[in-house]
Amino acid sequence: MAKIPAAFFAATVLVAGLGMTACGESRHCEHDATDRVVADSYCEKNTPGYEWESDSGKSKKRKKR
Repeated sequence: MAKIPAAFFAATVLVAGLGMTACGESRHCEHDATDRVVADSYCEKNTPGYEWESDSGKSKKRKKR
């Protein structure tokens, strides 16, 4: 069995980690009905009524008519 170079292993772990965070974007868990931010544990446990939301930094603005 061939040995895997440490640098290759480290790079693979780094790329896998970035993929798990949606290409480096941060996120938070919200209650669907109220859009209130809650502990990440609700989304990690796939609790019904809670979902991950991205922290894109974009604020929601309404267009003036």
